[in-house]
Amino acid sequence: MRVLLVEDDLTAARTIVLMLRAAGAVVDHSAAGEEAVELTRHYEYDIILLDLMLPDIEGFEVVRRLRIARNDTPILILSGLNRSPAKVKALGLGADDFITKPFDNAELLARMQAVARRSKGFSQPVLRVGPIELNLDSREVYVDGREVHLTGKEYSILELMVLRKGMVLTKEAFLNHLYGGLDEPEMKIVDVFVCKLRRKMARAGADGMIGTIWGRGYMIRSPDGEENELPRLGPFRLEDFTDELPDRLTNRLAQTMSAA
Repeated sequence: MRVLLVEDDLTAARTIVLMLRAAGAVVDHSAAGEEAVELTRHYEYDIILLDLMLPDIEGFEVVRRLRIARNDTPILILSGLNRSPAKVKALGLGADDFITKPFDNAELLARMQAVARRSKGFSQPVLRVGPIELNLDSREVYVDGREVHLTGKEYSILELMVLRKGMVLTKEAFLNHLYGGLDEPEMKIVDVFVCKLRRKMARAGADGMIGTIWGRGYMIRSPDGEENELPRLGPFRLEDFTDELPDRLTNRLAQTMSAA
């Protein structure tokens, strides 16, 4: 989950950021409303945590601008204002939920997960694709009822593919989901994570669920055939088939083809 936290209290923001990152989220922080609106123009977030009392513009105005711009990213208000008029105004402008400070961390996480699920059309925390069962709240994965232990990055990749079942996801999309544009490694790291994820899923009995769309990215395949028909591929290029091979094998393959 990628989160934008808009909070001008740096001490409170630091605490929230650490808590969210410990829960596996990628977090961007802004202390001003104008900057937050600008960030949403350049990055895609799963949820925005928004304080109402900001140094430049009120959180109410941030909500208004986002909704006028047809940005439907879920917004959860974090505010010390506990009066009903503030809640009514925020929700009326388009916020999705309101939690009053101080709040319990577990409650904040539960509210975030519920709001994010609803925004993607899921009312329940458990998603199923074929034999795979994924719990968005506990971040647990099961195949045919048996738990599969994944690393944080492996889970995040599987979660993104399940949430966007039937869509081809590029390596850039995975890097953005995993690192949020901060200290991103080379794109080949995505191939490494997917390779390890595939092995674990295959050992658990879900072999062949993760498909490669050569030259484009990866997608999760549903064994019941519910996913969209795969797009027709254009002319094949050597690099489309070698982006996951070690360099020495790629070079040898190129030499063999040029000599043929």
